[in-house]
Amino acid sequence: MERDLTRERIIKAASDLLTQGGRDAVSTRAVCTAAGVQSPTLYRLFGDKDGLLDAVASHGFESYMADKTALAETDDPVDDLRRGWDLHVSFGLANPACYVLIYGETRPGVESTAARRSAAVLAARVRRIAEVGRLRVSEERAAHLVHATGSGLTFSLISMPEERRDPALSVMAREAIIAAITTGDSPTADAGPTGIAVALRAVAPRLTALSAAERALLTEWMDRVAASEG
Repeated sequence: MERDLTRERIIKAASDLLTQGGRDAVSTRAVCTAAGVQSPTLYRLFGDKDGLLDAVASHGFESYMADKTALAETDDPVDDLRRGWDLHVSFGLANPACYVLIYGETRPGVESTAARRSAAVLAARVRRIAEVGRLRVSEERAAHLVHATGSGLTFSLISMPEERRDPALSVMAREAIIAAITTGDSPTADAGPTGIAVALRAVAPRLTALSAAERALLTEWMDRVAASEG
């Protein structure tokens, strides 16, 4: 219990410093002073500063993830994706320092725990669109495009003075991406071979009439079709 309370106090102190002064303000000395602990305690609980920052990002992201996962699924997975996009942008604008901490790391292969969790939620939403035959491109390409555009837009809006932010930018970007990766209201009809292949790949794990090897082979074939058509 005492360990958990100390950990929470350190994360709270680091979060406050992050909000007030950005990442540069979160030095181990400043955090220890604000939390009333010695540096060995911080290193014992978090390993190093990167471990602390990862914990801070996850802590700040909890409310966002709670809201995101609480979004009730509807019969329209494309509209669910819209609502997820809007929540993502809103979180970034309301919590710019935390957002930059989560998504601002540009080193190849480096991703925060919070960012990985968010990516998993996005992948699940894209999978639902694929399952109903309304995805024009592969699931992976769709998820990457949504994330890249959404985060890029959010960073751009964060960098603007509040009075210059145009709310229509997010809507326009969102609808452009949705038009690029999804079909119309009718499943598979507008998607061509790629949409059919992506839909079949998405439901392949549930085709229990096939053996595991056959499902794996089907997935490989559909990936090949989607790549060649896309």
